[in-house]
Amino acid sequence: MSIPVFRAFLLLVGLILTSAGPLRCAKLDLPSSAYPILDQIYSGDLSGATEGSRRLQQERPEHPLGYLLEAEALWWKIWCTSAEFRYGMSYPRHRAKLAADQHYIDLGAKAALLAAAQIALHDTAEMEFYAGVGDAQLARIYGLRGDTRNGARAGVRARERLLHAVALDPDLSDAYMGLGLYNYYADTLSGVARVLRFFMGIPGGSKQEGVQQLERAINQGVLTPPEARFYLALCLHNYDQKYERALQIAVPLAEKYPANPLFQLICGDLYAKLGRRQLAERSYRAAASLRTSDEECNAHIRNLVQASLGAIGAESGATTP
Repeated sequence: MSIPVFRAFLLLVGLILTSAGPLRCAKLDLPSSAYPILDQIYSGDLSGATEGSRRLQQERPEHPLGYLLEAEALWWKIWCTSAEFRYGMSYPRHRAKLAADQHYIDLGAKAALLAAAQIALHDTAEMEFYAGVGDAQLARIYGLRGDTRNGARAGVRARERLLHAVALDPDLSDAYMGLGLYNYYADTLSGVARVLRFFMGIPGGSKQEGVQQLERAINQGVLTPPEARFYLALCLHNYDQKYERALQIAVPLAEKYPANPLFQLICGDLYAKLGRRQLAERSYRAAASLRTSDEECNAHIRNLVQASLGAIGAESGATTP
């Protein structure tokens, strides 16, 4: 089962594009306060991550990182509350144009503008990267909402910024997440989307190379390893049906961030596809027992768990502690 063609195409346009170079483990220079925020995001403490991001914004109001981190925390709430269980997989396939999402859009736009202002003073790979990430954050929400025009525009801007970032520093390790996803999706698109890509002048890609680059982001990145791991597991599940390999990639997420119900769900879906019913049920019930800091997300998780348990023929009643 694939996500809708144009959604995949928008994601493709909005991702980081570059050419591969030798990897020497270049690192983003993050302030120490950014690391606990990242842990909170991936542990499901979205409120704590938001508070920490806003403190970082106050400490460094002209730097884009605090705004990007707050947007990332909001993105996981958007993911959680938009996901639906279909075809044996919890995944967000469409989202209405909600007024509540405007703050997320404002954060991505502000981060891109702040990075552009720094670039005007002194161009660096780091700021080009942050500008591209801000635009990519816009592209993914527009794509999820079906806003194709704005999504394409934001994606093209992200491509230009991120190409320049890698031209300045070919070894910026976190860029390999976007490169890997681009290569993977470019090699996965349907014939119709390939025609669109051709007319827009967007280069093709290699799925095999994309997997290798996502693995590099997992192993060498600073900002991107958990997200690169999450998306690689989803890609292998959704497009290649490589359930065992996807599970090997997803399980470390659930082990490192045991409080995040979304990581339990992805493992449960893969166990179910592999016919390991008891392990699938255990993961689904673990997801139901966990609580993020967002009640809307928690309610949605319970619904996803009930649908997931029903799909494997398990009783869905006792899903709360």
